[in-house]
Parts: sequence; C-alpha cells; structure tokens
Amino acid sequence: MLVACTGGYSFSGGDVGGAKTITILQFPNYAPLINPTLSQEFTEGLRDIFIVRTDLVAEREDGDLIFEGSIQDYRIQYISAQANETSAQNRLTITVNVVFTNQLEPDKSFESKFSRFKDYNSDQSLSEVEASLVSEMVEELAEDIFNRSVVNW
Repeated sequence: MLVACTGGYSFSGGDVGGAKTITILQFPNYAPLINPTLSQEFTEGLRDIFIVRTDLVAEREDGDLIFEGSIQDYRIQYISAQANETSAQNRLTITVNVVFTNQLEPDKSFESKFSRFKDYNSDQSLSEVEASLVSEMVEELAEDIFNRSVVNW
C-alpha cells in the first residue's frame, strides 16, 4: 500500500502550502556604509535557499510568494576596549527589512527586520575578513527569513 504526501512540505521542514512559484526582488542597499556587492549577494543568497530547499519555481514577478525589501544597515562597531583604550574587537552588523507577501494565504504575510552580526579581532582589517563574514551573515539571514516565512518559527 502506497501513501501519497501532498500539501507543499519540503524535506527541510518548510511548508509552502499550495504555492508553486516564488518572486524575490532585488534588495537595494540603503545602508549609510555601502558594501558594493552586498545587494546582489544577499538577494542571490535568499533566492538560493528557497530554490534548494523547496520545489518552488522562481518567477520574475507575481509569484505565489513574494519577497522584497532593502538593506537598511551595514555597520562596524568597536565593542570592547583594551587597557590602552584601543578596540580589542569590532562587530560587523547587517540589517535587512523584508516584506513577505503570501498571495495564497495573506494572513501569513509580514514585514519585519532581520539582523545578524559577526565579531572580529581589531588586529584584522575589515578588508581581510569582510568577504567571509558577509557570506556567513547572508547565509544566516536567509535561514532566518526562510524559517519565519515557511517554517513559521
């Protein structure tokens, strides 16, 4: 006896309901400090997590699920001082504003800010660590957004 499973669940635990398509619009970078590749990297990272973890088909517009928004903050903060009053660690933070529209189940739509940070030693320059830190944070942000929108965390 075979049992069929329907309802839009993916192997990652996400529930896309009856959605078949997804639209992820470009997230422009409005942060005061600009990383010139962040907009593209974040948008592609968000697309990738949904394409890999679900059966959704990417559409340029009017998908069943739509993500749009912008990068609101990209900041470096000095977070701990040493005895000689210099910074021992720095913190890189990325904040994005996400507008999620579920065309099939509007009550699941939301607008929310997501933020992640990574600390690094002040004896390293930002240019030495920026690419790897941004890559990690983009992955974490995409995971947070995925969880909020289709895993319902």
